[in-house]
Amino acid sequence: MARIEPLLRDELTESACAELAYAEELMGFTPNDVLTMARWPELLGAVKQVVDVVYSPGALDNGLKRMIATIVSGATGCRYCQAHTAHGAVRMAGCDAEKIANVWEFETSPLFSEAERSALRLALAAGVQPNAATDEHFDALRRHFSEQQILEIMGMICAIAMLNRWNDTLATELEDTPLSFAQSTLKKKDWEPGRHAPKSLS
Repeated sequence: MARIEPLLRDELTESACAELAYAEELMGFTPNDVLTMARWPELLGAVKQVVDVVYSPGALDNGLKRMIATIVSGATGCRYCQAHTAHGAVRMAGCDAEKIANVWEFETSPLFSEAERSALRLALAAGVQPNAATDEHFDALRRHFSEQQILEIMGMICAIAMLNRWNDTLATELEDTPLSFAQSTLKKKDWEPGRHAPKSLS
């Protein structure tokens, strides 16, 4: 059960209604985290601005951005965001479902390039603990990515980490659409209705 209940649709402010409509059009379902954050409309608006910037077309491939978000969310233990970002990678960024299903095998799977591996290594390290990122991670990134692309990698790592903490701490309930996607696609155990996080990170 969520620790702060999402608002009902008829309780939303005009601005929150607009944010919700935008999210529903983008995702294809009604996201519970938007309904919870709508209790603080100014925060919801600020988070939308950050998300818009991070997810907007830029120097970095949008599919890779979403894979980074999936890895950070998994490393943090946030099933809610992991399901959302994996679902979004396929639905909104056009990623191959097989690639998303194998995202945790990025080190060994032939589906991933060396450039992608370098970005996902940093995402995994930073998702576990920011101080786990090393100079070696950035040396590897610079072999494949421009400075702007590296900034976009960092932008995604930081933006999704905020949402990981919001949703896990508040126990946001995972919606049916991303839950069904995660159950059928992602190679993780314990995908259960109403669960926002695994029982442990092990």
